[in-house]
Amino acid sequence: MTPRKSKTSHLSHDKIRKSVLALSISSAIIAMAPIQAEEIELDTLQIEERANDVNPYTEDGAPYKARISGDSRRVKELVDTPQTITVITQEEILDSGNTDIKQILTDQPGITLGTGENGNAFGDRYIIRGHEARSDVYVDGLRDPGMTTRESFAVDQVEVTKGPSSTFAGRGSTGGAVNSVTKQASTEYDFNNASMRLGTDNDQRYTIDSNIVLADDLAIRINGLFSDADVPDRDPADRQREGLALSLTKAFSEATSLTADLYYLDAEDSPDAGTYTIRDGRPVSDIPVYLQDNDFLESEVMSGTLHLSHAFNDSVRIENAFRYGTTDNGYVVTGARGNDVTFGGAAAFSPTLSTHQGWQEVEYYVNQSNLFVDADFSGLRHQMIFGAEYSDLSVENGVYDINNTGTANCLSGGNPAYCATDENGNEVGNLDNLLGRTISKGNADADYSIKTLSLYAMDTIDLTDRFILSGGVRVDRFDYSNKVTSGGVTTNYSYDDILFNGHIGAVYKITEDLNVYANVGSAANINGGESDVGGSCGYGGLCADIATQDDLSSSEPERTLNVELGTKWNLFEDKLLFTASVFQITKDDVFEGAPRGTGYSDLGSINTGKNRVQGVELGLVGNLTEKLSMQLGLAVLDSEVLKSTTEADEGNRLGNFANNTGRAQLRYQLTPKFAFGSVATYKSEVSAGQPDSAASANYKLPSYTYYDLFASYDFTSKLKAKLNINNAFDKEYYTALYRSGAFSYIGDRRNANVTLSYKF
Repeated sequence: MTPRKSKTSHLSHDKIRKSVLALSISSAIIAMAPIQAEEIELDTLQIEERANDVNPYTEDGAPYKARISGDSRRVKELVDTPQTITVITQEEILDSGNTDIKQILTDQPGITLGTGENGNAFGDRYIIRGHEARSDVYVDGLRDPGMTTRESFAVDQVEVTKGPSSTFAGRGSTGGAVNSVTKQASTEYDFNNASMRLGTDNDQRYTIDSNIVLADDLAIRINGLFSDADVPDRDPADRQREGLALSLTKAFSEATSLTADLYYLDAEDSPDAGTYTIRDGRPVSDIPVYLQDNDFLESEVMSGTLHLSHAFNDSVRIENAFRYGTTDNGYVVTGARGNDVTFGGAAAFSPTLSTHQGWQEVEYYVNQSNLFVDADFSGLRHQMIFGAEYSDLSVENGVYDINNTGTANCLSGGNPAYCATDENGNEVGNLDNLLGRTISKGNADADYSIKTLSLYAMDTIDLTDRFILSGGVRVDRFDYSNKVTSGGVTTNYSYDDILFNGHIGAVYKITEDLNVYANVGSAANINGGESDVGGSCGYGGLCADIATQDDLSSSEPERTLNVELGTKWNLFEDKLLFTASVFQITKDDVFEGAPRGTGYSDLGSINTGKNRVQGVELGLVGNLTEKLSMQLGLAVLDSEVLKSTTEADEGNRLGNFANNTGRAQLRYQLTPKFAFGSVATYKSEVSAGQPDSAASANYKLPSYTYYDLFASYDFTSKLKAKLNINNAFDKEYYTALYRSGAFSYIGDRRNANVTLSYKF
């Protein structure tokens, strides 16, 4: 990296110029003054150059520690923000070797992974503190809709806000929200960084990250990606990614700037649905790879964003962000389920194969405007934000027309079936083309649309030097429609409503570095809030009265309230941050499917559920010493279904919920050139279940702990090598399962790679 201008984390360029001028004038005065016997010492102006990591949000000298959020509406540093926000920085991502956002988040405390089946598409699906978050994903503060694959090649850091935050996020965000902060062009420096990764399982990955200053007020940043790798120990399952991200920034004056971003990602997988879990038993290991030759999971994402910023003066500025995007996601995936079967009259037990598929096309645009006002009223410092947002989201969901032309090789329940193993438990021949599928794209079965106008206001007040009060309110007015086709009949569901949400928080600084805080926040979610599941009520799709079909008048929003108490402590000259919090999330008016044989009209409401999640979360991130960097996290949680139409579920914990999760990533700089580290990830037992429903007593995944190792060596200031050994002890573990046990995702087995990166 060649610095374009000298930089410091403590002084702006204007302040640097003023300081240099002041020093020059002082020197001239001293030179003309009579010589005194007493020596005069001047403070030395330190001009620091940012090292390898050009992430502008991290703490200098502690690349694992984020100092501020990439969301400019978080006006205070993270240490003075009264909420748990976990930040995974670019440097931490690179050290860990993870690349897909799903991989990065699955390892984080308090987060579990969900599966997909049929209409519940096989995109990234996160569950934060026990609550579905697959639609609570944002990029640079704007909602990133659709079920798709997400990559980290153009990301500076990933921020996970824990607990409801609808004032910032709008509808949803029951358990939290995920915001990816992208790499932006800067006139501060020129650099080019190319990397090549080669490894086991035919792993290859190539990236380029270049920031080019075209003029003093104009710069472009280019990020490119190509990667291809087999799924470890599950060949021929593989993952391929191609991506390009462009960012152009233009400063029209010191007060006005425009940034234009373009993003493209094409992700193509030969997907492995893993294994299956036996009722009252463990996941079945050593299952053969049964994916078919023409199985696929494809995501294509394109978006363009314009971000305009203008400062009227030192106290007032406005920011406007506009984005237009499209997402195409399609998949045909083979699943397996264990069954009693017969081969020519001989009884056996074998995985029988099934087909799961769907497609989704998303088109959206969103415009967000924020007015920032910093002012003093009655002797108190206020940092106010007044915002307006309009979004228009359209989603078509459909299925593929599939014909299995292969010859069935067994009987299950007396019906022809496709078995992956024979009567002796051996893999059958021609397994990768056993079903002989023909595939064509079918018609849409759900046409989803939601238009939302949002207004919000927030204020952060410095009551004293030690006491900070913050709060905000938000109003969302939405128009919803969903044309659902079932059995050849199309029903047009539509309604509108207004959501009100807010938050209030307080921070008290015991010392300059140590504080305690309290926060109360709300969230609201709408009927049919998930765009990928049509009328599947139990998965976040539309819940409609069976009797009246399109009457949604009895539908109330789901309401969530979060109470959190915590402390944050900056240590070792702000290089290390300790966080601890206790919280309780209560979700009321939960949408539930009506009991079999009844309709919602029999219940008088479709908002019949209630649940609660409470727990403790601890974190330690940054530099313990100049040589030792770390991010440690632990979440100890408890969930309970408080109310349900199925009374037997009351008192049980939620499905897809881990009571205890933890992660530790440590990096030690042994010499100026050599560093090494490790990552340990732990998750306790997880039981299957639908969102907001009781955990299954029959299908469970065992707890697991696995370890990654990494090391790096700087041959020169420009050439660096990095070794990653993931799942170093080849632990067999499973990351998620479907409620029937039919999908039990297998965690990646041991794999290794070497990355060479070169700066020029």
